[in-house]
Amino acid sequence: MTVQIIKGNCLEILPTLEPESFDLVLTYCPYGSTSLPWDRWQTGWPAAARRVLTRTGSMWVFGTTKMFFERAGEFSGWTMAQDVVWEKHNGSGFQADRFRRVHEIACQFYRDDAPWADIYKCPQFTNDATARQVRRKRRPAHTGHIDTGHYVSVDGGPRLARSVMYVRSEHGRAEHPTQKPLGIVEPLLLYSCPPGGLVLDCFAGSGTTGILAERHGRNSVLIEADDEFFEMANRRIGSDGFKFPVPA
Repeated sequence: MTVQIIKGNCLEILPTLEPESFDLVLTYCPYGSTSLPWDRWQTGWPAAARRVLTRTGSMWVFGTTKMFFERAGEFSGWTMAQDVVWEKHNGSGFQADRFRRVHEIACQFYRDDAPWADIYKCPQFTNDATARQVRRKRRPAHTGHIDTGHYVSVDGGPRLARSVMYVRSEHGRAEHPTQKPLGIVEPLLLYSCPPGGLVLDCFAGSGTTGILAERHGRNSVLIEADDEFFEMANRRIGSDGFKFPVPA
């Protein structure tokens, strides 16, 4: 498996990449919610990412509800499929007059010219089911046709992974200010990228996407504009990387 780390701004690099060549885009984009120099929303990046995604691929973007509402226009050309909630053990809100925010969300998008049925997906399961027998009633047609039936689960058996996932943050041990734990990125990658597929992270940060791609038999291309974070990702992944422009 290969991990390529490209130094540069994704708005300059994405147009140089092969169209429809990536099976998955998995990224944690800058929200533009702080005064930090690296926290700047890159206008137009979702459209640039759409160009390099296959018609059977999808894109996961970490963010906040506020960010997605404020930047909704940036996601034209995309259809939203679902979202997951990452519940953390510590809060990250700075306002004393609001609820203490202990979660982030990740939204999955796919190209609006592709049907959902064609999008690659591999449902994830956890081994924490409770023993029970569930009878299922026939579902009305307007909610999707499902016949009657039943299923039986056993203690500790598999069940479909929940959309709310509790994973401890990297607070106190992270190298990057917003470093994601492997445990929250891993199920999204496994769900959305086929074995041997190619993953793109437009804002690589400390390289978490590349670490997991390599671990699970996927190739990856990571883009990072910040010098410090670029070196950090290289250290974590063990790659030499290369600087923009991309070699021919």
